Amino acid sequence: LYLIPDVKHFGYLLVAVKYDWTHVGRVDPTEELELTFALKQQNSDLLEEILTLVSDPDSAQYGKHLTLEEVSSLVRPSELTQKVVHHWLQSHGITNCLTVRTRDFLQLWSFLFYVLRVAETLLPGSKFHRYIRDGHSLVRSSAPYSVHDDVHQHLDFVGGLHRLPPKGQDLNKASSNRKQKQSKAGVHLGVTPAILRARYNLTATDVGTAQNNSQAVAQFLEQYYSPADLAEFMGMYGRSFKHLSQVDRVVGTQGAGKAGLEASLDIEYIMSTGANISTWIFTNPGRHESQEPFLQWMVLLSNMSDLPWVHTISYGDDEDSLSTAYMMRINTEFMKAGVRGISLLFASGDSGAGCRHLGKEQNSFRPSFPASSPYVTTVGGTSFKNPFKVTYEVTDYISGGGFSNVFKMPDYQASAVDGYLKTVTATLPPQSYFNTSGRAYPDMAALSDNYWVVINRVPVPWVSGTSASTPVVGGMLSLINDQRLLKGLPALGFLNPRLYKLKGQALFDVTEGCHLSCLDEQVQGKGFCAAPSWDPVTGWGTPNYPALLAALLAE
Repeated sequence: LYLIPDVKHFGYLLVAVKYDWTHVGRVDPTEELELTFALKQQNSDLLEEILTLVSDPDSAQYGKHLTLEEVSSLVRPSELTQKVVHHWLQSHGITNCLTVRTRDFLQLWSFLFYVLRVAETLLPGSKFHRYIRDGHSLVRSSAPYSVHDDVHQHLDFVGGLHRLPPKGQDLNKASSNRKQKQSKAGVHLGVTPAILRARYNLTATDVGTAQNNSQAVAQFLEQYYSPADLAEFMGMYGRSFKHLSQVDRVVGTQGAGKAGLEASLDIEYIMSTGANISTWIFTNPGRHESQEPFLQWMVLLSNMSDLPWVHTISYGDDEDSLSTAYMMRINTEFMKAGVRGISLLFASGDSGAGCRHLGKEQNSFRPSFPASSPYVTTVGGTSFKNPFKVTYEVTDYISGGGFSNVFKMPDYQASAVDGYLKTVTATLPPQSYFNTSGRAYPDMAALSDNYWVVINRVPVPWVSGTSASTPVVGGMLSLINDQRLLKGLPALGFLNPRLYKLKGQALFDVTEGCHLSCLDEQVQGKGFCAAPSWDPVTGWGTPNYPALLAALLAE
């Protein structure tokens, strides 16, 4: 659904069907409901300062990460905020909220009768309806809600009202054009763990050995992995290196039914690249149809003191479909993870620069969030120059990239981006299509084209998307963390300040190819193009593992 700001209300109005959700009708007032209240936090400016210090290799504070308890005492909402919000809820008969360690999220989830009726009284204007897509059902409000002024100043947003999950990328469709071209030219064996290890210079001994290391993938779009598929994949493709064949921990509810392509891709490639490293999966909590799984994952991060060091997430939404208040708060959650030494990697998306139709014959590029967040490492995609050989890499035309319309360019990347804009001035798209002062992404890339995945016990070729490149980079960062932990060094944490200081050292620079964008007369489907050094298609390039390991092991 499109979310259009309504200035009079603390909410977003659903005005057009988006992502193929179908409206079914009003929800029975006695239905249960889950809402998440994001309480205003304290010291977010100080949190950002600390993140900069612990992530900058030139700072004396580098690597001095905080515990969850220390983060809690820093950002915990004021006593007044907690009191006002609790009193407001109690005055509507709501006493059974769950909270998190940092006390900045409250969750209302109950089987009490009239909960939905209570919610519509609590949040005047809200009207809950049911929407369905592909057999999945969700409850959301079709109208904006308001809260009393006294409470408004203590809340960032209420989750579980408006946001509907985007549709997952069709990973087969992403590669269907290429598939036909290549099958005529001859047999293409495609990308497997052995091909990735050859291209990025990992040897059979580049596997994890540290006891205190772990990595995770997070999945939100009703996707499940199959333990049998993972074991089959490792049996087929992991014979040449030491590996694990099962996930150590599943957080959430693994659904029954067929395995999802996205979920299988994520887990098979993080575990074959970050081989022999304990791996977790965060999956759909699946508790209720009013829940927002991405938000639920963020709440979990705020509540677990023991977490994997690297998380890879293949999930995104158009920046313009989300409220700024929501994105700002999610950014604070990313900062909270970063100061704890956790590396968050997001796929840059599979729509190139994207395209937003603004009006009659007027378009602009369409950035994606969380890819555009300044506090995560965003991973783009590449293809082999010669699809039949392990050659150098060129841009994969689907690789998401561009400039945020919401977040300003962080200091760590300013000179790199400025260098790009000056170098390619003559070939840049018109300035009206993008915001040159916004956070630019991706930060780096890896192969995203023609992967083999085992799904429902069958090897499937030609799977493509930045959901392939992201777990590959994540696995390599986990291997680097492994070596750091063995040497008694802290985990990498938020990588970007250090990555940009390397200025492309230890990465294979990608300098050929452009990604797709608006099909109109002005840009004719062409977005940004790769160039020497950093660019908004492949970032700094793809990892040369031994060189990157050496650069990131240096104290």
